[in-house]
Amino acid sequence: MKLNELQPQEGAVKKRMRVGRGIGSGKGKTCGRGQKGQKARTGVAINGFEGGQMPLYRRLPKMGFTNIFAKDLSTVNLAQLQAAIDSGRVNAKEAITSEILQKAGIAAKAKDGVRLLGNGELSAKVTLKVAGVTASAKVAVEKAGGSVEVIVREVAPVVRKKPIPGQK
Repeated sequence: MKLNELQPQEGAVKKRMRVGRGIGSGKGKTCGRGQKGQKARTGVAINGFEGGQMPLYRRLPKMGFTNIFAKDLSTVNLAQLQAAIDSGRVNAKEAITSEILQKAGIAAKAKDGVRLLGNGELSAKVTLKVAGVTASAKVAVEKAGGSVEVIVREVAPVVRKKPIPGQK
């Protein structure tokens, strides 16, 4: 096989319709666009236009917002943690952090850490250092003889380069 002999698989490439090539082609004269009007011209972008009536997207009320202070946490259930300990991906004897959970493939990568949820059973005695924990998960870990420490990530204060006029 040579480079000049390469071609796409049969049926993978569809030939484009050649319009405006006579009435015999079936797409001559108006080229399938009907007659006159805005939609027969080029450069038409009228999606959502309702003929001057107030469009639906402006009639409906605005709802919701994005919380810019929300933490980006990935979640781990107790059942997932116990399965990882049983399979040997996580060592229960050492302190379990969000980095260890991410390396083991239990927790997805998250900017602010891992939150432990209380879904499932935990039988291993573990020491956890995570960014968040639910009340039921904390009770289950302590019932198994372990402990949970919630780590709050320190955020560096913003230092202004120029002083605000009128302030010292």
